[in-house]
Amino acid sequence: MKITVIGTGYLGAVHAACMAELGHSVLGVDSRPDRIARLARGEAPFFEPGLSELLTRGIESGRLFFGGSLEDAAAFGEVHFISVGTPQLAGSLAADTRFVEAVVEGLAPHLRRASLVVGKSTVPVGTAARLAITLASLAPAGSAAELAWNPEFLREGHAVQDTLRPDRLVAGVMSTRADVMLRRVYAPIIEAGTPYISTDLGTAELAKVSANAFLATKISFINAMADLCDAAGADVVTLAEVLGYDSRIGHRGLAAGLGFGGGCLPKDLRALLARASELGVADSLRFLGEVDMINTRRREKVVELARQLAGGSLTSVNVAALGAAFKPETDDVRDSPALAVATALHAAGARVRVHDPTAGDNARDAAPQLEHVADVEKAADDADIVLHLTEWRQYQQIDPLALRAVVRRPVLIDARNALPHRLWQEAGWTIQCMGTGPGLTVAAQDAAPGHGYDEEEMSRMPRPVMATTRRKCAGPGNRGRWLSRLASVRCPDGQGRCHGMRRRHVHRASREHPLPDWSSRFRHGRGGREQGARSNRTV
Repeated sequence: MKITVIGTGYLGAVHAACMAELGHSVLGVDSRPDRIARLARGEAPFFEPGLSELLTRGIESGRLFFGGSLEDAAAFGEVHFISVGTPQLAGSLAADTRFVEAVVEGLAPHLRRASLVVGKSTVPVGTAARLAITLASLAPAGSAAELAWNPEFLREGHAVQDTLRPDRLVAGVMSTRADVMLRRVYAPIIEAGTPYISTDLGTAELAKVSANAFLATKISFINAMADLCDAAGADVVTLAEVLGYDSRIGHRGLAAGLGFGGGCLPKDLRALLARASELGVADSLRFLGEVDMINTRRREKVVELARQLAGGSLTSVNVAALGAAFKPETDDVRDSPALAVATALHAAGARVRVHDPTAGDNARDAAPQLEHVADVEKAADDADIVLHLTEWRQYQQIDPLALRAVVRRPVLIDARNALPHRLWQEAGWTIQCMGTGPGLTVAAQDAAPGHGYDEEEMSRMPRPVMATTRRKCAGPGNRGRWLSRLASVRCPDGQGRCHGMRRRHVHRASREHPLPDWSSRFRHGRGGREQGARSNRTV
């Protein structure tokens, strides 16, 4: 089929590449020339695993194109996907649908033959019915230009998989013809066994926001229980494990910590509240307002915890903030809890250095008042407090003993309850978590790398090996006075002397399996540091 995707942001670019992967001829259209130019070269304009390869493959196959206008889109395609943003309205909880409306109003006058316009953008319930009238009234084809709604359920960092192998497909349609066309679009996915649910426009519109509201509620519930656990001296990590074994609840989404963020969950939650109020059922969804407040308070709680650990004042306190993206496997910093905490600490007088393995550039643009650095050691240099704010796998595999050598005070706030705490304790760190009572319980100490990921997600992630290089001064007579350098490296063939340790590896150099040649070394202890060029290699 010939398909157009109008709007090539996060949703649209992924959808266009995936539709070409399914064998369709696809034209991506956008009002931003720079975005179109990058996509036409096969460059992903944002970080999303697997997208660059899909773009290249689609372009080289001759099935994927980018460029042109709405008029060109109308001439090219028989199915037109609308994938533009619906941000939160300034000064309101409601969603801003003007970009979706502009696409329909701009595309419709060029539709001179039977076609299907399919909304994928997340909109308030009732929007599609209104746009269907607009479409039919403006299109020369009249009622033959039909509207459908096909919500997306993408997780950033897993968007390619979620498009090609989704949990379900939802089609809001007004005719058998529209249903048949969408089934043709998604035929390979449906044949693979993905459930396809055909419904009305309103139900399809509610599907995405309802799913996000439910997930947000689950996250805020376990975070509320974390507060109760702190007050009662209980352990929320074990509590979440117990709850997750209930088949009616499940483990996913029960990771207590800093809370949710990003460009969808908070916005969709608030838009649902706003629409419920417009429809006169605000009381029924009032609890979602508390869900939002619980989430916001998690950020405040981390800032207050840092203040307490700093002795009551954050003025001139050095803080290392590990993480800026709102979640791992993305470079998205929109409404990021991690960046919000770092910014609040800076406003309170702290000197904040931020590191993120992928979102560094976006974080620098969003919060230029902070100091952004390229490696973990630079962020932790002379730090009084280290904050773990985004649960990247790289952070879970840091060597805490080596990192202790560069900080001023070995104090860690694990705001994601995701680090191997026993290793950090054994290395001499003071650790404060979220919802584990006055001290670390066994469950909290054993928080596994990958906390917050499910098993399938973990199996697809790269597994870096921690490398620690040591000089001769690490001998028995001079223990603790050795030189080290941390890095995230790969074990090329699984050979050499890789000695398994608890949830990490120490990779010892051998003649056949050497370590990288680092540009600088750091001395353990505060008694001197060798100066040299900084490596940009990420820990």
